[in-house]
Amino acid sequence: MTVLSPDAPAVPSINRQLWAIALPAMLTNVATALFGLADMWAIGRLGDASAQGAVELGAKFMLGLLNVFNFLRTSTVALTAQGSGRGDGNSGETLARAMAVGLAIGTALLLAMPLSVPLGLDLLGAQGPVRDAAQTYIAVRYWAAPLWLANCVLTGWLIGQRRVRSVLVAEVAANVFHIGLDLLLVLVVGWGVAGVAVATVSSEALKFVLLGVVVIRAGAARDTVLALRRRSTWARAELARLFALNRDLFIRTLLLTGSILLFARIGARAGPVTLAANGVLFQLFMLATLLLDGFESGAQVLCGEALGAGSRARFTAAIRATLVSGGSTGLALSAIYAAAGPSLAAAFSTDPAVIVTTARYAPWLAVLPVIGVSSFVFDGVFVGAGWTRAMLMTMGVAMVAYLALLALLQPLGNHGLWTAFAVLFGGRAVGQALVLPRLVRRSFRPS
Repeated sequence: MTVLSPDAPAVPSINRQLWAIALPAMLTNVATALFGLADMWAIGRLGDASAQGAVELGAKFMLGLLNVFNFLRTSTVALTAQGSGRGDGNSGETLARAMAVGLAIGTALLLAMPLSVPLGLDLLGAQGPVRDAAQTYIAVRYWAAPLWLANCVLTGWLIGQRRVRSVLVAEVAANVFHIGLDLLLVLVVGWGVAGVAVATVSSEALKFVLLGVVVIRAGAARDTVLALRRRSTWARAELARLFALNRDLFIRTLLLTGSILLFARIGARAGPVTLAANGVLFQLFMLATLLLDGFESGAQVLCGEALGAGSRARFTAAIRATLVSGGSTGLALSAIYAAAGPSLAAAFSTDPAVIVTTARYAPWLAVLPVIGVSSFVFDGVFVGAGWTRAMLMTMGVAMVAYLALLALLQPLGNHGLWTAFAVLFGGRAVGQALVLPRLVRRSFRPS
């Protein structure tokens, strides 16, 4: 018989805390997804599969370039939440270190732009008109990279402080602005692919301003400036901890992003119609992913705080609540996509060939949410607890399975591609579930 320690929270309390973080995070993520969907919808109104494919490839390039640095957000959430759990009051130092790293990366990316753009398009297999249009898109959107990195840090710090509603307000405002610019620049002004890119850069700048205002009003700006001058901020132990966490998250995200880019490259080989169809389906999948990612944010904060406080009971209660709520939401999303997936996908193009192709592969939309939700929840648990090395190892094993299936399932064509992609997410969840008990025993003393 297991006896919970006195600090074990009641399940309703944990559920309320989870949804207080997860729901605003879900809405924030939906707002984020809307600009990708708006991009595909606006460019799809032109009835040009090559232009739609170019936006898809350009977006994948930027995803590949920037998403590997998403560790700035996740590590900042984890370190801020752990600090809150310990009650050490050093959030200004955490923000200062993360912003310094983001500034250094942003500078390096801008310097590498002349080499990274042609290399990236070569890796994606972009050719002909699709390549030319994708290069136009990237040439504009690339300049938002430093802003994107800064927004990752600010968002991570605010989520770690449980200021998720403020993030939601900033995200919604920026993306409403983005969608309005999409409609104006693509459909009215006629800028086409370049108009989509200008809308993205402009909305990223607005989001930076809005998040900066929230941080200033929270009093963190002054704390961060003071932290920049303190030696403790740059202490070797603190920097080593930050870089160890970021290193593992960087490599893990590099693998995940590589898998997405490989997905896009293989889809591109099938021609612009399949590329455009996969782009539409991928954006709808990302909508589901970003909804479920709200539970990842909840797990990061609650598990990080529990670890900082040394409470195993709170930690396990948070995992249980997040898996149950996340699993239920994943099932609901799968049911919605099973019923309405083809109709939703058809709304994003006026090209008859693209519409037929999206309907053929739309059933995968019903499969992926229910398979992927556990991996998203476990990602939040592992990041919040700082188990990034184990997270990296399980991602590596899943990646090996993904690559093997891509080779073995080639005769199945695009269905084989989607099958391998689904196994990538399922494999991650299985690996993390297997190592979780050992990691919990190692991190907490028996209650």
